[in-house]
Amino acid sequence: MSHIGLKALWSPHTGIVDWGEVTRRFAMDFERRGGKADRISQLTGCGIEPKIVPFRGEYLLLKPERRFLVNGNIYPVPDPRFPFLGVHFTPRMNGDIWLGPNAVLAYKREGYSYFDISPQDLFDALSYRGMHKLMQKYLSFGFQEMYRGIWIAAQVKQLQRFIPELKNSDVIRGPAGVRAQAMDSEGNLVEDFVFDSGKGELSSQVLHVRNAPSPGATSSLAIAKMIVREAKSRFLL
Repeated sequence: MSHIGLKALWSPHTGIVDWGEVTRRFAMDFERRGGKADRISQLTGCGIEPKIVPFRGEYLLLKPERRFLVNGNIYPVPDPRFPFLGVHFTPRMNGDIWLGPNAVLAYKREGYSYFDISPQDLFDALSYRGMHKLMQKYLSFGFQEMYRGIWIAAQVKQLQRFIPELKNSDVIRGPAGVRAQAMDSEGNLVEDFVFDSGKGELSSQVLHVRNAPSPGATSSLAIAKMIVREAKSRFLL
């Protein structure tokens, strides 16, 4: 990304880097160099685990006239047992303030709404043993997350723990994101790096990064250095 430069992607007024744009530029570079997805890793002899299960996070937007309620980022400490980050108050570069997200199973790997459905992706997630385990342990919590996604008031109630002055009338529905959550067969959410090369002829030529935990954006350059070290070690470069 040396030809891009972060200055063009940085707002001097907010001190915030537009990591959405940075990620898109990284993805373009990655695709040009023949980057592989998690399913492609199996073509080089890798196992099915960790499995990627998509979870959609739905946000609310604070109305412009109520933005004075939030002066900076408000982040609770997430519970690593669940596939969610907890409700956040996140100022954006354009002045928007995102509230949320919740976490619900996405019906498609790039399913940003309830109407984005892929029978293959949905079957792939629901038929996985690890997903069954997760549902058994946290079924009631999952239904609560879905309820909060449908009813704005339920999500606002969570947000009021941090800003009691917040009202239902202060927010509108906002965008959604999809988290590619790595999961093992026991339903545990994988929170550490997973490198894999598989077996066969390509195993000495291909390095798969099957999981890279958060914060991916702010640590992207440090993660890149880690991947280079891993490749040098595996392939004796």
